[in-house]
Amino acid sequence: MKRHTKTIVFLLFIVLFSLSFINAGKEHISAVKTTADTLVKPGEKHFKNLKMLTNGGENAEAYFSYDGAKLIFQSTRNELGCDQIFTMNIDGSDVKMVSNGKGRTTCSYFMPDDKHIMYASTFKGGDNCPPKPDASKGYVWALYNDYDLYVADADGSNINTLSASSGYDAEATVSPKGDKIIFTSTRDGDIELYSMNLDGSNVTRLTHETGYDGGAYFSYDGTMIVYRASRPSEGEELNNYTALLNEGLIRPHSLEIFVMNADGSNKRQVTNNGFANFGPYFFPDGKKIIFCSNLGDPKRREFDLYAINIDGTGLEQITFNDTFDGFPMFSMDGKKFVFCSNRFNAKQGETNVFICDWVE
Repeated sequence: MKRHTKTIVFLLFIVLFSLSFINAGKEHISAVKTTADTLVKPGEKHFKNLKMLTNGGENAEAYFSYDGAKLIFQSTRNELGCDQIFTMNIDGSDVKMVSNGKGRTTCSYFMPDDKHIMYASTFKGGDNCPPKPDASKGYVWALYNDYDLYVADADGSNINTLSASSGYDAEATVSPKGDKIIFTSTRDGDIELYSMNLDGSNVTRLTHETGYDGGAYFSYDGTMIVYRASRPSEGEELNNYTALLNEGLIRPHSLEIFVMNADGSNKRQVTNNGFANFGPYFFPDGKKIIFCSNLGDPKRREFDLYAINIDGTGLEQITFNDTFDGFPMFSMDGKKFVFCSNRFNAKQGETNVFICDWVE
């Protein structure tokens, strides 16, 4: 009887051990799967192999080099008082500050040869960060008059002035054709878009309507431009816009997406939803635009990425985050996709750079 009891106990031990091993294996498999998919939210079917490249501080406006090997972005990492410009490899390695650490910088971009970079900075107006807007104004963007455009070697050396005026010059990007730069300026009083040659010559105004025009990008073939714009209506809305502009401010409460030809002709409005739509970028085929918007949140606090045909049809939600996803860009070959997000941040409000394979 004792021998029989011992046999039963032994068999139960074997069964329990086997079950625990099987369950451990299942848990391991589940853990691996969760780790691989944890950054992708349900419904984000276009993302594969999503990776977070930065961790800490405010990291935004990350853009690919033309060869697709590097990213350039702005960051407040290392307890910087305000944004400076950094580059890194697309796997997040070899992070280097390439601005001079003075003033505030923004809107960086690689030049077509990948040996030079372009960005806006206030450093000639002073080494310190310019003051932030008065909090009593609510959420506003500052249009610092000290912002001018600069070009430098890719390592940050040999800084030269590209474009300067008595007002705000920033938000500059380059045509993939390698012939033109488009940028935003207040040199004529309102906030307008201008184009110029890569050396800063032949400055041409492209927009002429009252309201903010900015954040522009060329299509991959260089024939079209996509941008964000406000069109304040007559009366109180226009008065408020003008009053803020006189203080060097803009309230981005309602921005719509527009497209036009590279020479400024044939302007067309793409979105018409009354929300804050910004950060538009062309798909590689030039038929669609991806952009950031709070159109899905009545309280206007949550921003997701959306895609839309250039004629305004076929709206598709791309991300399903409950905080912020923005600043989207495809690599030149269309295989990689980068954006900035508040998802999975260590501290509330931090924004990080994410990269993934794009799945059609």
